[in-house]
Amino acid sequence: MNEATKAALSKVPEVTLGFWIIKIIATTLGETGGDAVTMSLLHADRNANNGGYLIGTGIFLAIFVAAVAAQIATKKFNSWIYWIAIVASTTVGTTMADFADRSLGIGYAGGSSLLLALLVASLAIWRWSEGTVSVDTVATPRVEAFYWVTILFSQTLGTALGDWMADTNALGFGDGALVFAAAIAVVAVLYYLTDISRVLLFWVAFILTRPLGATVGDLLDKPHASGGLGLSRVYATAVLIVSMLALIVLLPQRPGRHPANG
Repeated sequence: MNEATKAALSKVPEVTLGFWIIKIIATTLGETGGDAVTMSLLHADRNANNGGYLIGTGIFLAIFVAAVAAQIATKKFNSWIYWIAIVASTTVGTTMADFADRSLGIGYAGGSSLLLALLVASLAIWRWSEGTVSVDTVATPRVEAFYWVTILFSQTLGTALGDWMADTNALGFGDGALVFAAAIAVVAVLYYLTDISRVLLFWVAFILTRPLGATVGDLLDKPHASGGLGLSRVYATAVLIVSMLALIVLLPQRPGRHPANG
């Protein structure tokens, strides 16, 4: 690969079917992994005011910041660093949403509204600064910073939406997952059959994969009395980690092409 070709590549993966499969597993892993720490180890589910969610948020936020720093520091796309940062964003998103919804007492509606406002603000500032929010332009430290802040808010919003849909609307985790899966299918149909902005559809799909993962994760590890399958959070997390590692190795992981240089 010559220097001109290298310069034309972004530092995030090409958006393919493999990307979406790994992303959904990563979001599910973020839910079970976050719950394993805050609920199983810190016992936050027994007492929302015992600091468990806040401590868990601090732990995963530190991991997320370190992973993003490594991602920005690397000179080219590295699939391992990228997906570690994504998983870190999903785990900290889980604990941040639970902290806002439960420990702060603002509820699912309040938490979702706050996070939606933050997400819209981050996208608006990004577009105002760069002229686009396309992920194909993620090739400089400044754009990467916008990208990862937006992802953090989207992952946290997705967790809150998943919990809101499953709990408040009495759908349960299984039906909640079906609702979000159907919504993603609608986005896919719009992608192939309409001329709606691909950038808009990407971010809608990206956000929707998080509540899908959140509801699937809850379905796996929540007790039977709560509508889950009652699997061990640690066991479910371990299985998801192995599955994700295998897919990163087996599925193509190519960097996206920067449109300004490609």
